[in-house]
Amino acid sequence: MFAVLKTGGKQYKVQAGDVLRVEKLAADAGETVQFNEILMVGATVGAPTVEGAGVQAEVIDQIKGEKVIHFVKRRRKHSSKRTKGHRQQLTLLRVTDILEKGADKSGVKAAIGAGSVSGAAVAAAAPAKKAEKKAAPKKAAKAEAPAGADDLKKLSGVGPALEKKLLENGVTTFAQIAAWGEADIAEFDEKLSFKGRIEREGWVEQAKELAKG
Repeated sequence: MFAVLKTGGKQYKVQAGDVLRVEKLAADAGETVQFNEILMVGATVGAPTVEGAGVQAEVIDQIKGEKVIHFVKRRRKHSSKRTKGHRQQLTLLRVTDILEKGADKSGVKAAIGAGSVSGAAVAAAAPAKKAEKKAAPKKAAKAEAPAGADDLKKLSGVGPALEKKLLENGVTTFAQIAAWGEADIAEFDEKLSFKGRIEREGWVEQAKELAKG
């Protein structure tokens, strides 16, 4: 009895005892696998596959096909040459049994392409990543002005982002800024990347006026 099976996008006509090479399967040497996509078995033609039919085979080895050379040459403008070699990964099998029915209850491992397994693994990992995302710690809360702090946004050129930087560095009142000397101005310019803004905007003078109320 013969059967026509489909795997790796190709069709193979096989019978018990045949040795064939198919695109790499996710199986180790010595394992028995079962092809469930059977297009024809004996005189029964599938529509498109034969329900309950299967082909069982023993994995002999994981091998590579013959080397294929791909040469590309471009002549126009910038001449270039490129040579690539490729060897297709294959699985060597020996067909052991052809089942007309009952293959769906045989319990034998299904023959799955190695690429399909990695795709399934990615899909299986997706929910775990989602759960991981939910469990991730929340972002640190925005810095809030402590009680008794002045509204530093009254200074020229200071918006919410700059105010937050100042608060994070312990600057909370106009009096503090009014007391800055040259060394303090240079320190905060460098520490907070203000690039001369303190002097340019005249924060110290503004702070003195604002501190008076």
